[in-house]
Amino acid sequence: MKSGFVSIIGRPNVGKSSILNKIIKNHVAIVSKRPGTTRNIIEGIYNDSNTQIVFVDTPGISKPINRLGHALNKEAGSLTKDVDAICFVVDGIAGLGKGDKYILNTLNKDIPVILVINKIDGLTKEKLFNRINSYKELYDFSDIVPVSAIKEDNIDTLINVIKKYLTDDIKYFDDNTITTSSKYFMISEFVREKLFNYLEEEIPHGITCLTTNYEDTKDIVNISVDIIINRKSLKKIIIGKNGSMLKKVGTEARKDIEELLNKKVYLDLYVKTVEDWHNKDAFLKNSILNNE
Repeated sequence: MKSGFVSIIGRPNVGKSSILNKIIKNHVAIVSKRPGTTRNIIEGIYNDSNTQIVFVDTPGISKPINRLGHALNKEAGSLTKDVDAICFVVDGIAGLGKGDKYILNTLNKDIPVILVINKIDGLTKEKLFNRINSYKELYDFSDIVPVSAIKEDNIDTLINVIKKYLTDDIKYFDDNTITTSSKYFMISEFVREKLFNYLEEEIPHGITCLTTNYEDTKDIVNISVDIIINRKSLKKIIIGKNGSMLKKVGTEARKDIEELLNKKVYLDLYVKTVEDWHNKDAFLKNSILNNE
């Protein structure tokens, strides 16, 4: 039995959460085309007959513009210190950026770093070869694994490469555990994911979601989630004409929540304004930690 901890790091929107979901084969981290979707530390657990890998999916590291950004970078950086290996995920299509260089300069060179080049389905062999060479000039990677999260190409190869670096011989979680995130956190994240997918680019970053009520009855789970916005002008947009946007978000989020809980769900969504929540300690704590 081999086990260990692996951190997944990289710039925003390179596909860290998508790769984690494909490895775990479950929807444990929300995914969106918008950059900066992940604001939380997500732990996903991979199990097979002789291996357990605890993956830590970190927020994308980028130039912070408020206290939330500083807190996320601090959290992401701290999770590269005490792990068996680091998966440094890059966008193969976008190529090398300043953010990649910044992250690489912060890494502990005593910890193996696996370069994971994502989105190779959009690259020719020649471009992929050039991408690999450009990154190899920057850092002495322990391994390089090109993948396509969307097509699940080389995901099994990545798992096998990671296994080489596991150092523990105990099982931290039972075989049925796929994430350490609480169900309340997962519920609020499913709502936030749908908001990211439907709203204009600048709007979702002014939003956080909190599960405020969870009542499990015999036949149904009654759930309330507060959608916290940083300015009143967003309220009409999020609710939509005659409540159309809120209904659409609620319907799609409910499907994911029912799959998570394996039970019928009644979901209430409430939009509330908390100006400048990005800089308020109480909301930063709830936005970053998977508190139950």
